[in-house]
Amino acid sequence: MENILVIGSHGMLGQEMLKVFPDAVGWDREDINIVNKTQVKEKIKELQPNLVINCAAYNAVDDCENEAGFALAKKINGEALGYLADVCLELKTTLVHYSTNYVFDGEEKQGYAEDAAPNPISKYGKSKLLGEQEMLRRPNLKYYLIRTSKLFGRKGNSELAKKNFFDAMIKLSEKKRELKVVDEELSNFTYAPDLAHVTKELLNGKYQSGIYHIINEQPATWYQAAETLFDMLGKNVTLIPVSADEFPRLAKRPRNGILLNTKLPRLRNYEEALSDYLNK
Repeated sequence: MENILVIGSHGMLGQEMLKVFPDAVGWDREDINIVNKTQVKEKIKELQPNLVINCAAYNAVDDCENEAGFALAKKINGEALGYLADVCLELKTTLVHYSTNYVFDGEEKQGYAEDAAPNPISKYGKSKLLGEQEMLRRPNLKYYLIRTSKLFGRKGNSELAKKNFFDAMIKLSEKKRELKVVDEELSNFTYAPDLAHVTKELLNGKYQSGIYHIINEQPATWYQAAETLFDMLGKNVTLIPVSADEFPRLAKRPRNGILLNTKLPRLRNYEEALSDYLNK
């Protein structure tokens, strides 16, 4: 059995990775500081993993627009990938890392294939692109760079973990019977357990190093997804579609962030995945 390390193991995705790789070692913030170059090198060399799966990220999108937030995002989402890549290169270890549709500007209505040119419009997107570039500039690195979007699933155990969109909507509906929801930002909702399973299939399938898009099919806006949610729950909630301007936020979001999966078998649509999530 391979010696596998999952970094960010207390997060929404990391905890699912430990389910599909039950023999893996899971490290979170208390176990490793990925922005400490020396610690990254020493701890991972001591463990000698064959595979490192990095699920750690700074994803406070609006906080990234502030100087302090962007500085931290560049370290966690950007520089740390260079540290991980270097030690993986030295050990001849495969590195898996997750990026986002926010590396694109959202102007392409047909969506973005794996080879599309990134052009982030937010500082969060820029920080994630820095991490991608750290991996790609090391040509001998064995890597899988996986882009995904609108992740949902069971809340992680980390103190920094946030509720996913669907749980947040359910919570709001307990207080209000009328909700305004943004009917923009078309992209793919992705179920964390599905993403974990397909990651395992990707690794077991002997696919070449490279960039992959793993998302559930059937793109939707926030409003469309909320409508689907409450239909499934049979809950009487009045949803009002609004523009993104109704909720001013510091960071720009891609208006069209659809990711196109052209390399792997397609996943089920997000509605099927959401039904599974609600019934668990």
